[in-house]
Amino acid sequence: MAAERATFRIWRGDAQGGTFQDYPTKVSEGMVVLDAVHQIQAEQANDLAVRWNCKAGKCGSCSAEVNGNPRLMCMTRLNQLDLSVPVTVGPMHAFPLIRDLVTDVSWNFEAKKRIKRFKPRPPDAPDGTWRIAQGDVERVQEFRKCIECFLCQDVCHVLRDHQMFDAFIGPRHLVYAAALEMHPLDTENRIPDLKRAHGVGYCNITKCCTKVCPESITITDNAIIPLKERVIDQLYDPVAMLFRKLRTRD
Repeated sequence: MAAERATFRIWRGDAQGGTFQDYPTKVSEGMVVLDAVHQIQAEQANDLAVRWNCKAGKCGSCSAEVNGNPRLMCMTRLNQLDLSVPVTVGPMHAFPLIRDLVTDVSWNFEAKKRIKRFKPRPPDAPDGTWRIAQGDVERVQEFRKCIECFLCQDVCHVLRDHQMFDAFIGPRHLVYAAALEMHPLDTENRIPDLKRAHGVGYCNITKCCTKVCPESITITDNAIIPLKERVIDQLYDPVAMLFRKLRTRD
């Protein structure tokens, strides 16, 4: 892509209101959206608020909506976009706006605290070892790739459209819960919380979270669906329910 001019339509405003403003700027080979935003900030809008850190797709800070799609600005190359029309850059829709492209994502950190932590079996347990199979290690390793960009939270309709933050922790935290639940050394029981406090049942498996994940984590198939299955097996399986009633009588 030779040097040319492109227009970026960037949201300017705060929680009280705002509007999109057009900024024409020069672009060249290899640039990403964050480069263009920084250039506009330096040359035309010194007070433009934008959150970023590593510029390498590993910190999750520069999450935004590019042409309506939740993306990392540092990983969205301009040669992937149609520059003959304005490129729209706005803040994540699901979270409260602070200013311009910066949103308040602090709810996510509070929600994560509500998930029961890792509880390993004691070293003197009957099975007598902490050694685990390589396959079990690899299964949870996928979930640890999460960079907490919260794009999956942004695109989730339960949070984005219905604002059910009190009832549903969202796909990012279900991935975190899955990493704990599927760890072969973990002994904590999170199943009742997943059903009631964390609202896993609200997910209707549209897979939109999987589609936007920059780390290509298979969120729906590998994390959320297995958690749903565990809830059903433990809380709704008729045989398990019968055993629970018998134990209660004893």
